[in-house]
Amino acid sequence: MKNQSHLQKDKIWTRDFVFVCLSNFFIFAGFQMTLPTLPLFVNELGGKDEMIGMIVGIFTFSALIIRPWAGHVLETLGRRFVYLIGLAVFVVSVAAYSFTSSILLLFLLRVVQGLGWGMSTTAVGTIATDLIPPKRRGEGMGFFGLAGTLAMAFGPALGLMLVVRANFSITFAIAAFCGLASLIIAALIHYRPGEKSHAPQRKWDLYEKTALVPALLLFFITMAFGGITSFLPLYAEQLNISGIGWYFTVFAFSLMIVRPFSGKLYDRLGHKAVFLPGTFLILIAMIDLSLLANEWMLIAAALFFGVGFGSVQPALQAWAVQSAPKNRRGMANATFFSSFDLGVGTGAMFFGVIASWYGYSEIYMASAISVTISMVLYLFITKNMSVGNETSAGQLSR
Repeated sequence: MKNQSHLQKDKIWTRDFVFVCLSNFFIFAGFQMTLPTLPLFVNELGGKDEMIGMIVGIFTFSALIIRPWAGHVLETLGRRFVYLIGLAVFVVSVAAYSFTSSILLLFLLRVVQGLGWGMSTTAVGTIATDLIPPKRRGEGMGFFGLAGTLAMAFGPALGLMLVVRANFSITFAIAAFCGLASLIIAALIHYRPGEKSHAPQRKWDLYEKTALVPALLLFFITMAFGGITSFLPLYAEQLNISGIGWYFTVFAFSLMIVRPFSGKLYDRLGHKAVFLPGTFLILIAMIDLSLLANEWMLIAAALFFGVGFGSVQPALQAWAVQSAPKNRRGMANATFFSSFDLGVGTGAMFFGVIASWYGYSEIYMASAISVTISMVLYLFITKNMSVGNETSAGQLSR
C-alpha cells in the first residue's frame, strides 16, 4: 500500500499533465506556423532584412517585458488567470494578421502577440513544474517539451504549404484557430495555487537569482535560434535549395526523440552530462549552415541542431527551477523564458544587420561564435562552483 502511494506521488502522466501538454501543443502549433511565414510576409509587404529582424525581434522583446509581471501575478492572482489571458491575447493578435496590409500595423500586432506569448509560456511552464514530481523533474520537463516539439514537426511545414497553396490570410487564420483550441483545453485544467512563503515579502523584482546561470547560458544559445527562425527560409531560397519544410520537420523529430532521454540523464547525472555534448552539436549545426551548399547539408544541420537543442533546453529549464523556492517557481520560469526571448530577439535584430551588410551565411558563423561563448561561460562558471563547494567543505571539516 505504501509502495502504491509512493508510485502515485511520483506519477508524471496525470489528467492535468496531459491537458497541459495538449494545450501547449496547440499554442505552439499556431506559433510555429508563423515562424517561417512571417519573414516571407514582411518581404511581400516590401520590408528588407533589417525590418524582418525588427518584426521578429520586437515580438520577443515585448514578451520579455511582460514576463517579470507574469511571474509575480502567477503567485498572486494564480496560474489560471495568467495562462488564459495570455492565450486569449495571442489568439486575437494572430487572427488580426489575416487583415494586415501594412508593416506598421504588423509591427504593432507583433508587440501584442509578444505580450500574450510571454504571459502564456511563463504560465504553462510553471503549471507543468507544479504537476511534475520533483524527483522526475528533468524527465517530466522533457516530456512536456515534446508537446511543443510535435507542433514543430508539422507547424512550419504546414504554414509554408498553406502560403504556397492558399494565401497568408488563411495561414494566419488557421494559426489563430490552433491558439483557440489551446485556450479551450486550458480552461479544463485543475490549477494548483502558488506556494505561499513565510519569509518577508520581497519588493517587486525582475528576476529569480537562482535561475540566472542557466538563463545566461541559454541566452547565447538562443541567439543562434533567432538567426534560424528569421532568415533560414530566405537563405535557402537565395541558394535555390529546396526542403526548408523538411528542415523544420527533421529538427522537430530530433528534438522529440532526444528530450525524454536527456531529461532522464539530467535527473541521474545533472547538467554536466548534458550541456557540453548538446552545445557541441549545436556548434556543428551552425558551422554547417554557414557553409550551406545543398539540401543534405540543410537536413544534417536540422539533425545536429535538433539533438543538441533538445538535450540542452529542458536540462537548463529544470536547472532553473530546481534551486528556486517553491513560491518563486513562477519567477524562475519567467527569468528562464525572458532569457530565451532576449536571445532570440537580440539574434534576430543583430543578424538582420549582418545579413544586410555581409549576407546570410555570415549569420550562422556569428551564431557559432555565440554558442562557443555559452560553452566557455559554462566551463568557467561550473569550475568556480566546484572550487566554491570544495572551499566550503574544507571550512566545515576544520
